[in-house]
Amino acid sequence: FYFDFSPTYVGCGLICPHIVNCSVLLGAIISWGFLWPFIFAHAGDWYPSGLESNNFKGLYGYKSFVLMEMFFSHNSSKEVFWVVTFSQVFIAIALILGDGLYNLIKIIYISAKEVCKKSTKQSKLPIVNEVIDNESSKVLAEQRKRDDIFLKDRIPTWFAASGYVALAAISTATIPIIFPPLKWYLVLVSYIIAPALAFCNSYGTGLTDWNLSSTYGKIGLFIIASLVGSDGGVMAGLAASGVMMSIVSTAADLMQDFKTGYITLSSAKSMFVSQLLGTAMGCVIAPLTFWMFWTAFEVGSPDGPYKAPYAVIFREMAILGIEGFSELPKHCLALCFGFFIGAVLVNLLRDVTPKEISQFIPIPMAMAVPFYIGAYFAVDMFVGTVILFIWERINQKEAEDYAGAVASGLICGDGIWTIPSAILSILRINPPICMYFGPSLSS
Repeated sequence: FYFDFSPTYVGCGLICPHIVNCSVLLGAIISWGFLWPFIFAHAGDWYPSGLESNNFKGLYGYKSFVLMEMFFSHNSSKEVFWVVTFSQVFIAIALILGDGLYNLIKIIYISAKEVCKKSTKQSKLPIVNEVIDNESSKVLAEQRKRDDIFLKDRIPTWFAASGYVALAAISTATIPIIFPPLKWYLVLVSYIIAPALAFCNSYGTGLTDWNLSSTYGKIGLFIIASLVGSDGGVMAGLAASGVMMSIVSTAADLMQDFKTGYITLSSAKSMFVSQLLGTAMGCVIAPLTFWMFWTAFEVGSPDGPYKAPYAVIFREMAILGIEGFSELPKHCLALCFGFFIGAVLVNLLRDVTPKEISQFIPIPMAMAVPFYIGAYFAVDMFVGTVILFIWERINQKEAEDYAGAVASGLICGDGIWTIPSAILSILRINPPICMYFGPSLSS
């Protein structure tokens, strides 16, 4: 738990609701304050000890995951990296799926109920009607205008479904040719279960601004690698992970872009066409960019500027995933099941309790993010929400008008600096002075 002076996360704290920021901090306290130290204390009982220093479960993996290195660098039990990484991935997934699937079923139920009530022939999405008074009439009129413009040019359901089926058919036919170990039926299964996972990821991204597509990729990698086995399981798992991550990540990106279009009164169809053009450009630009880096630098070299640590991590996860769920540490699945049920119960409690009480009940999806990412950004976001809380108490109107602008300035300023930082890095120019804020390593 440390504050690293990140303007981006402080800005996110200013934008996100107080309950989201508090839920993130609560998740950080539960995971990094209690759960991970508790698991670490069971070294030698829940998972093996005494591994060699070059084993990925030990020192090599320990070096590859900076977050775990900062947290456990003062300990000698290097094998804790793997057990906590597995626990992070699976427990975070359990919380995310429990919250996401609950809300998915809830939205489907509400939408089906609304459709049954509608006797009109014109298909429209349900819009909440609120009582209008003199003060809020202008705001609600603008919101209705946004609704009308966005729904008028929305993508037809048949077009979206047909496009997804067509892409699934193309991928099912071509991916096994590129990666023979990944059979066509495994690709088809990935496309069948991906929409539910994509909804969960989009829901979580909308709450916390964290796209956890790599988390879903890891779980897909482990499952597919265990199903294929030693005969090509590594290649099949990595390929399936790429398929799952591309679907889940694209859904979250589209959600963010369409929300921007909704706010700016832009046509949904125009945005979608722009997305198609950008994707087509990316099919050419992205490989060329990778080729430029591949030829100019030693990509993947442990001593180079671009070590690509996640490539090593994903490959080693696929290698261990070949053994199946037997490789999971003791009680890992039990913990996952418990957190999944807990997420469902917390959501149910939020729905059945009065609004005066439910507004203080944490959101499981937001709690799940620090389980996997770390506690540091939760502290930053909580600092942002504390600033906003004090600002609202001093001047409510001013906070409502300028909090978004201040947050945007913090996020944009921090993001724009990555451009000169990247240029300096490519030119191998080191800054004259460096400052780093991190956790204390003293025992």
